[in-house]
Amino acid sequence: MAALNGKPVDRTNLIPFSSRLKVGRALAEDVWSIFNVANLPADCINLGQGYMNFPPPPWVKEAANEALSKTETNHYSHPKGRLRLRQAIKNFYGPSYKRELNPDTEILVTSGANEGQYSVFTAFLEEGDEVIMFEPFFDQYLPSVTFNGGVPVYVPLHPPTSSSTPKSTSNDWTLNLDELRAAITPRTKMIIVNTPHNPVGKVFTLQELQGIAALAEEFNLFVMSDEVYDCLVFEGREHIRIATLPGMWDRTVTVGSAGKAFAATGWRVGWLVGPEYIIKPTLAATTRIVFCSNSPLQEAAAVGLEQVKDRQFFETQRKEYAERRAVLTEAFDKIGIKYTFPEGTYFTLMDVSDVHWPEDYPFPESVMGRGRDFKACWFIALEIGVSSIPVSEFYCEEHANIGENYARFAFCKDIETLTRAGERLQGLKKYLR
Repeated sequence: MAALNGKPVDRTNLIPFSSRLKVGRALAEDVWSIFNVANLPADCINLGQGYMNFPPPPWVKEAANEALSKTETNHYSHPKGRLRLRQAIKNFYGPSYKRELNPDTEILVTSGANEGQYSVFTAFLEEGDEVIMFEPFFDQYLPSVTFNGGVPVYVPLHPPTSSSTPKSTSNDWTLNLDELRAAITPRTKMIIVNTPHNPVGKVFTLQELQGIAALAEEFNLFVMSDEVYDCLVFEGREHIRIATLPGMWDRTVTVGSAGKAFAATGWRVGWLVGPEYIIKPTLAATTRIVFCSNSPLQEAAAVGLEQVKDRQFFETQRKEYAERRAVLTEAFDKIGIKYTFPEGTYFTLMDVSDVHWPEDYPFPESVMGRGRDFKACWFIALEIGVSSIPVSEFYCEEHANIGENYARFAFCKDIETLTRAGERLQGLKKYLR
């Protein structure tokens, strides 16, 4: 601390930070900080954060090593993304869009799906533009919108009502299209759709997507469709791209992810697919934000997409994730606790409303004053030894009461880890009422 006229002067906050950090909750102690491994017992099994504890497939890793060994793939790529990857995206995903994608004008590689979304907001949002997001929402949406001058508007998915059976499905979480219509104002610019949905695991139905599309057409709205879990859809459910519905290609940008596709979340390689008039200004934005994305790992992602069909990789991976999901949900069944059985993604929601703890349990200050789910997740982590994420974090304050009945568990872990977690979770039985 410096001195002025012999008196100490605090110089730790000389320059005020931007107010947008407060609006976007960026400065708040978020759920990832509270439920960080550093704050939990060393032997706590982490089923909270959605990253894998197993590596990408060997042939994709080999492609990354090969790219690292070459001079040209260790240097800048074109801001659009490496042509090989854009061509691979075109070839693999084109049929699912029911069109011949143009890799030069309709595909943009980004530094992860999140940076791609941020660049879209930068390119298209004006100060005060409203962006509708369905709750619970992926937490990065909020600051990405507000940092770019947007105003979030929240429409909640409605969880299943209490029933005699402990297991509901993610399809039982429903969208009320009348509520969506009521949320649209003259300032509404965009709707964010996330299917398959994190954290619910919901795969939006054709009827729901048609309803969203009809409103987008009626009110001339931009749709950002976050489909990073498109390769993880179970039970024969169909993943429908809203961009394929009548009239929607012209107003939709679709977000994809190599990290989710190939168990490589740290690679930060994603992509956007959409019409040229959306991709071109977004390219201008991403060029000024990151300039270009990771060159060698773009090459590896390209090899991955080039070979998935012959290797039947996504079909095999889907079966493996279904097995992982079964280990965790069968453990929930043995406990006798209510939960949402996911039809997509690698998350499942446990209903923690019946979990009770001693009234004098010593909770840390960080979970006090938050939703009941924060206490439930902390209690389960410390007393049972399995961490999860409180779902009220993914709601606005007005609707947080909907989310505080749920804890999100990730099953993107190996079978051994999930089996140990399932065994530990049996200890919850004595805390159910």
